Amino acid sequence: MAQFRTIAFQEVLKRQPKKVEAPSNEVTVYFGTKVFDLVKMQKYLSKEAYRAVKKAIAEGSHIDRRMADQVAAGMRDWAIDNGATHYTHWFHPLTDGTAEKHDGFIEFGDFGGPVESFSGELLVQQEPDASSFPSGGIRNTFEARGYTAWDVSSPAFLVGTTLCIPTVFVSYTGEALDYKAPLLKALNELNKAATEVCHYFDRKVTRVYATLGWEQEYFLVDEAFYNARPDLILTGRTLVGHQSAKDQQLDDHYFSSIPERVKAFMEDFEIEAYKLGIPVKTRHNEVAPNQFECAPIFEEVNLANDHNQLIMDVMKRVARRHNFQVLFHEKPFAGINGSGKHNNWSLATDTGVNLLSPGKNPKSNLQFLTFLVNVVKTVYDNQDLLRASILTAGNSHRLGANEAPPAILSIFLGSTLSKVLDDLVKNVPTTKMSPEKKTELKLGIGKIPEILLDNTDRNRTSPFAFTGNRFEFRAVGAGANCAAPMIVLNGALAYQLKQFKKDVDALIAKGRKKDEAIFQVLRQMIKESKDILFEGDNYSEEWKEEAARRGLTNITSVPESLSTYFSEQARKVFIENGIFTERELEGRVEVEFEKFTKKIQIEARVLGDLVINHIIPTAVQYQNKLIENVKGMKEIFGEEEYKEHIGDRLDLIREISSHVSVIKKMVYEMVEARKVANKLENEREKAFKYDQTVRPYLDKIRYHVDKLERVIDDELWPLPKYREMLFTR
Repeated sequence: MAQFRTIAFQEVLKRQPKKVEAPSNEVTVYFGTKVFDLVKMQKYLSKEAYRAVKKAIAEGSHIDRRMADQVAAGMRDWAIDNGATHYTHWFHPLTDGTAEKHDGFIEFGDFGGPVESFSGELLVQQEPDASSFPSGGIRNTFEARGYTAWDVSSPAFLVGTTLCIPTVFVSYTGEALDYKAPLLKALNELNKAATEVCHYFDRKVTRVYATLGWEQEYFLVDEAFYNARPDLILTGRTLVGHQSAKDQQLDDHYFSSIPERVKAFMEDFEIEAYKLGIPVKTRHNEVAPNQFECAPIFEEVNLANDHNQLIMDVMKRVARRHNFQVLFHEKPFAGINGSGKHNNWSLATDTGVNLLSPGKNPKSNLQFLTFLVNVVKTVYDNQDLLRASILTAGNSHRLGANEAPPAILSIFLGSTLSKVLDDLVKNVPTTKMSPEKKTELKLGIGKIPEILLDNTDRNRTSPFAFTGNRFEFRAVGAGANCAAPMIVLNGALAYQLKQFKKDVDALIAKGRKKDEAIFQVLRQMIKESKDILFEGDNYSEEWKEEAARRGLTNITSVPESLSTYFSEQARKVFIENGIFTERELEGRVEVEFEKFTKKIQIEARVLGDLVINHIIPTAVQYQNKLIENVKGMKEIFGEEEYKEHIGDRLDLIREISSHVSVIKKMVYEMVEARKVANKLENEREKAFKYDQTVRPYLDKIRYHVDKLERVIDDELWPLPKYREMLFTR
């Protein structure tokens, strides 16, 4: 095996950047060329069909079958004009990726010859074989029928010669089996609830939508090293490996010049992203060596999420052209920064207002504070659900260390806004004056400065931080589907806004003026949720103690966190809001328990194979060399001289023997623990069992393997080491 590591290293040294020419120096020339957007619809659709699609996108209205036939014909013509031969319904099942089944446009015509055909029926709905997708017990394996349905709000696009149509995915009996369907429901509920609240301030608002700007962190590893690491191939992370003497201690990688080969890869995938209408704007080196980040311009949540799933696939495909592998695992390398997918989230109206941006007058500031406080209350009431939406087997390795936020949910507002909320709680006497002045006096703060964006520093340890005109949910993992936390956040805020309006309307019905009613409800909400606000270091032990005193939860176990989906609060947010049925929610949580168990199971199997078939034989081989060396020394040296020099060799032989014995014993115990856990039929119980009895062995075995890596001859060690993978371009 060691020879493969040597060969891999030699291959890497030969790598050269592969320059890729963009179609034009101006991105605007080729941006969206592979997207069937409104501009192309005007060319390929009738005016009637074009108007129907625009209306459906803006209002969420239904497109009838006659219009669907026209749209399908135009979409087919555009796709074929651009080299397409196949089409697919592209969806997000409850796995870690996307799904697609390609069908050709070819059909037999009326006279028996082949024709290119694509009907409205095929556009609107299809029936993929859904038997092997996770459902959490909603369907049996032998029940293969499932439906994909066109999501008109997300435009179709071309990948290679295939027309990809974004869709939702549901079971034969109608339950959601994907991320998109519940996300669209959550966004719809938020729109209705937030629009009603906006009418307190502006009756012209007819739509409120959530926006998302994701920041995608990732590692790059040369494919030669990747192929020589079974753990990376099968689990996405290194299950063994001693830290490099130098990694990120000097902070010299962060924002430094991008290596030539990496830059060539970035430029290549950005070109592909632009063609697909993905507005990638930012690229830079991240903190850890060989870690990088890209980020786009903000878009509506549903489209932004589609684009994130799509760009992860694009990056993987493009990386192979540059002899790289992209790692989206949250913690592929121990001891250095993990990778997140920061979700920068905000709210906007169809009148052009960012509801989380301070206004220029007391009225607009009261609107801003209304939504701000409702978000604070939402996070406070739903801290366990938000954690459950992001705490996975992979992300649990990352949270709480190396610039990743901890499992304790808290909100950072900054000193200026924190004082604003403190002042809101205070009673301020009013005198007779104009409504605007009256509102200003009630707030007790005058106008919130427009430069609030720069009035507060950023807190990189905070899981949920206000950054001027949006919140940054930093705890989301790099490999996650953004829809998971977005379903919870937007659905929970929709529920909270409904409660807020109900409370305000009740006070108005009792004779309170509108502003007074809003002020009174906001003040009570701040009192109830102020414990979630924290300005300090979220990594500190003091904060853990303080958070416990405040009653904030600190759940680090994935199965325990997932169990909060069964809480009464979860029922309010999901079932009362119509985002999930009870059966859908239970099935979805079952899927998450099963995913956790299987990932730990796979890691345990891979680690067992790695140490038994690769590490231990290497250790024994080196140990035998040392034993032969000891025998040779005895033949050469006299008895006294032999005793003087032999001690360190014998100690090393004993050390290797000790580690090997412990590793073999622990692997056996880990296998036995798996056997016991596998007998459990209940997925929740099995997940807890794997978490408590199998998972601990991963770190225990790793400790001894990493000790062996430090003492065994470098030429014999079978796996590429951290210092090679993280520093070789």
